[in-house]
Amino acid sequence: MKGYKLTTQNLTTNGFQWELGKPVTTSGKGELCGPGWLHFYEHPLLAILHNPIHAAIDNPRLFEAEVGGLIKRDGQIKAGCTEMTLSLEIQVPEISIEQRVRYAIGCALA
Repeated sequence: MKGYKLTTQNLTTNGFQWELGKPVTTSGKGELCGPGWLHFYEHPLLAILHNPIHAAIDNPRLFEAEVGGLIKRDGQIKAGCTEMTLSLEIQVPEISIEQRVRYAIGCALA
């Protein structure tokens, strides 16, 4: 399954060093934001729109990733898996303030 992962410019998240093409596995134990899960998004726009309330990475890099193993979701907001391999760096989408506001209003109405 394809997922999307944000990292810092140094390919780190929460102190973990990622490597392109290197598989990573975790236990699947505990809460979604804990060490047992590898955090990802199901669409690149969700990654960028939700970054401020999740990782809050300044100037993030965005990767397509192959995700598998156990999958755990928090609605459509975010997801976690127990197996992930960063496969391809992609361009971070640019989202205007107007688009962010429209998204926020749509979420509030839902």
